[in-house]
Amino acid sequence: MSTRERQISTTILVIGTGGSGLRAAIEVAERGIDVLAVGKRPRQDAHTSLAAGGINAALGTMDSDDTWQQHAADTIKESYLLANPHTVEIVTQGAERGIRDLERWGMDFAREDDGRISQRFFGAHTFRRTAFSGDYTGLEIQRTLVRKAEQLEVPILDNVYITRLLVRDNVVFGAYGFDQADGTRYLIHADAVILAAGGHNRIWRRTSSRRDENTGDSFRLAVDAGARLRDPELVQFHPSGIIEPENAAGTLISEAARGEGGILRNALGERFMSKYDPERMELSTRDRVALAAYTEIKEGRGTENGGVWLDVSHLPRETIMTRLPRVYQTMMELQMLDITTDPIEIAPTAHYSMGGVWVRPEDHQTDVDGLYAIGEASSGLHGANRLGGNSLIELLVYGRIVGQAAMEHAAGLDAQKRSADAVAHARAEIDDLLSADGRENVRALQRAIRNTMTEHAGVVRSEEGLRQGLAELDLIEGRMEDIGIHPDIAGFQDLAHAFDLKASALAARATMEAALERRETRGCHNRSDFPDTDPTLQVNLVWSPRDGVTREAIPEIPEEIAELMREVDTAGKLVE
Repeated sequence: MSTRERQISTTILVIGTGGSGLRAAIEVAERGIDVLAVGKRPRQDAHTSLAAGGINAALGTMDSDDTWQQHAADTIKESYLLANPHTVEIVTQGAERGIRDLERWGMDFAREDDGRISQRFFGAHTFRRTAFSGDYTGLEIQRTLVRKAEQLEVPILDNVYITRLLVRDNVVFGAYGFDQADGTRYLIHADAVILAAGGHNRIWRRTSSRRDENTGDSFRLAVDAGARLRDPELVQFHPSGIIEPENAAGTLISEAARGEGGILRNALGERFMSKYDPERMELSTRDRVALAAYTEIKEGRGTENGGVWLDVSHLPRETIMTRLPRVYQTMMELQMLDITTDPIEIAPTAHYSMGGVWVRPEDHQTDVDGLYAIGEASSGLHGANRLGGNSLIELLVYGRIVGQAAMEHAAGLDAQKRSADAVAHARAEIDDLLSADGRENVRALQRAIRNTMTEHAGVVRSEEGLRQGLAELDLIEGRMEDIGIHPDIAGFQDLAHAFDLKASALAARATMEAALERRETRGCHNRSDFPDTDPTLQVNLVWSPRDGVTREAIPEIPEEIAELMREVDTAGKLVE
């Protein structure tokens, strides 16, 4: 097979064209430094565009008593004390600037009559601090960042799959990949690399991520380069993902449906939240509602398809059409279901990777010099439960900081030392897969991993289940040695799927091995055999193939923040 290879050199390479990647690229471009952004999806279709709820900053537009310190306190408390306080301080202090940047670049925030940015309660926030743009905040942020990047003439390569980071003596010097349409190889030399390729929640059967995204790409690229992962077992499960059709299983039904008065019932017609949180009922926390639905299904009170019912049909039609228009439209398009008359069948769905690549709080550098990670690819902010609205502000704050850090690293290099062996290995990795003509189907193996993770590392875990899951993963990895790759006239997607599979297997192993070590129940992590929280496990778990799982102490919470960590009155508010 003849191979065409393009060679490109840039100062900063950004892998991932969602919100975090584009924000970093913008920071670099504004300083007049060469930057290249590469994404395996089209830039307008990045995962960021799916975020609906809003973006947090203590602007005080609605509640003048709000402060970044209170935002920090709320974040650490909701993390079940696993968030890194230094990371939290950086994000909450930099949040207002993140909002002002978007405002300066033309984002259309919802506003009060007097022109102030409107803010609302979202999750367990002490004050109203979630800014928004209808129920499509993420989409508007992505559009704003794409527009700004285009104004700055940031070169962006869509549909290019990065297969390996290039490293010599623990210093990154670029990356290697291929075009998913025609197979053209890309050898990209760079003085610094920013990894912004998302999380790993697609490795479960039901997930809010779409096909071929969030398959653990960031985890595999970083680990293969010599980096480590932190808290991969901490994954947030959203309570309400649809079950059918199969190709859309896990598509989210906004929590606004519960916030507006939606009712949860099991197959027996029972309003089951009265057993799990009789005070807050359907307005309970995301992790508690997900656990309640899981329990109802597991104990045999679920629907035939393994779900529960979310019913908004008792609400006025006008309320549904004005407050839940995307939910109405989604269900009509996917199921021809009219939610003004019929309930929605839902089940818990893997939603957000709260752990990720190990990074330093101050600049998100990994264990590899010149390699940085941001957004859902990184770790440190969310702990065992993500405070609603924090993921979008994280990408803006650290996108700016990491862009600056990458430029400083590049400026400090005496020379860019390359490795012909590293490049040869990257080329051979693709060549070997393209010549693979085994019996195993890549998609079937991906499904096997998703089934294993759903059965043994889902909403509730146990020692027995996790060990069985790891045994199944051993068998799947054995079968991966006999895969067949068959590019065709439609493109090289089969090759991309093979790399997705490699990433998913690594992410699955890290998740289950860390989940075994966390012998407690804390936030999103539920262990049926260890139902209580263990104070000795108020630590981060760090994973690598070489060292397995090790414990990392969490810095002490600053006194000015600790004294603000009070119980938040959530009466009448949807809690996340």
